[in-house]
Amino acid sequence: MKILYCIAGTCHAGGMERVLTNKANYLVAHGMDVVIVTTDQRGLPSFFELDPRIRCIDLHVNYEENNGKSFLNKLVHYPLKQYKHKRRLKQLLFREHPDVTISMFCNDAHFIPGIKDGSAKLLEIHFSKFKRMQYGRKGLWRLADWWRSKQDEKTVQRFDKFIVLTEEDRGYWGALSNIRVIPNALTFSTSQVSSLENKKVVAIGRYTHQKGFERLIDAWNMLAPQFPDWKLDIVGDGEERSGLQRQIQLYGLEQQIALVSPTRNIERVYQEASLFVLSSRYEGLPMVLLEAQAFGLPVVSFTCKCGPKDIVEEGVTGYLVEEGDIQGLARQMAVLMGNESLRKQMGRKAKEASFRYSEETVMKQWLDMFRCCSLKK
Repeated sequence: MKILYCIAGTCHAGGMERVLTNKANYLVAHGMDVVIVTTDQRGLPSFFELDPRIRCIDLHVNYEENNGKSFLNKLVHYPLKQYKHKRRLKQLLFREHPDVTISMFCNDAHFIPGIKDGSAKLLEIHFSKFKRMQYGRKGLWRLADWWRSKQDEKTVQRFDKFIVLTEEDRGYWGALSNIRVIPNALTFSTSQVSSLENKKVVAIGRYTHQKGFERLIDAWNMLAPQFPDWKLDIVGDGEERSGLQRQIQLYGLEQQIALVSPTRNIERVYQEASLFVLSSRYEGLPMVLLEAQAFGLPVVSFTCKCGPKDIVEEGVTGYLVEEGDIQGLARQMAVLMGNESLRKQMGRKAKEASFRYSEETVMKQWLDMFRCCSLKK
C-alpha cells in the first residue's frame, strides 16, 4: 500500500513534523510505501531522521518566501502559488498512484478532495478547530482568519476521513459522519526517567505566538527571587527568538533563562529536567506533554484548547492552570519547584499515564483505517 503525505511547508523541527516522521518510519517498517510531499523544502534535509526507504518530493511552491509580508502582498501572490501547488500536486498524484493521500490541513486541504486520482483522501488536524482565531492577529488578518475558519467547516466534510486528536476537539466539530479520533503516539518508548533532582525547568516548542513563551518568561520573573538557583531552558527556534531574548534581558534573567537551539538528542533534555511547563495559547495534542510524561516529569500547563486536559490529571500528574493566568502558572510551578517529594510522586504517576499513548496502540488504529479506506476504493 502506498501512503502519500502532503505537508505545505518544510520538514523542520516542529512537533507536527516529529509526529509525521515517526509515523512514516513506522509505516515503512511495516511494509508500506511512503512518500512525503513538501512545498518549501528548498533542498534542505529533514530535521528529524527519516527511514531511507521514505521518498521526499518538494513541489517548489515556496509559500514561505512571503512570510512576514503585508496582507496585500499575500493577497496578490497567494492565488498564483495555489495554482502552482494544485497543478503540481495533481500531476504528482496521477504519476504516483497512491492508495491513500493525507493532507496535514495546510494550504492544500481545500483542493485535494477534488483531485480524482483514485486515492482515498484523509485529512488530519494537529491543532483544534479554533486554531485560526487563536493566532491573535488584528485587522484584515483577523477577518481572513475568521473567513478561513468558516471554510474549514465545509472543507473537512469533503474528505473520506477527518482525523482529530482529542475527544474534546471532536465535540467542537459537531456530528460529522467522517470524523475519527486518533491521538498522537509517543515518539519513543524509554525505561529512563528523570531523577527530578536537578533544579531545572524545561519548555519545548517553536518560538511563535502560539507557544506563549513570553508568558512563561513573565511567570519566571515572578519566581526568580524565590528560586535563584533554578534554571529555565526554552528549547526551540523561530521568529520570536529576538523578542524573547530582549524580554529576558529586560528582566535581567540571563543567568536563569536560556533559549536553547533544537537538538536531536531530546531525550537528554527531558532527563536533565525536573519539571515541564506548557504555556501555549492553543495546541492539538502536545507531543511534548506525552514525552515529558514518558520521562516521568510532572507538568504545569495552561488549559488551552486542546490536549492538556486529556493528558494531565489535575493534582495527580501535574497541575492545570486557567489559560492566560500567568500568576497561576507561576504559583503552581513554585509548588513543584519547592517540593521534591511531591515532584517525585507526580512523576511516578506521569510515567504510568504515558503508557496510554504507546506507538503500537496508536499505529494499529492508523493501519486499520488505511486498510478500510483502501478496501472501499
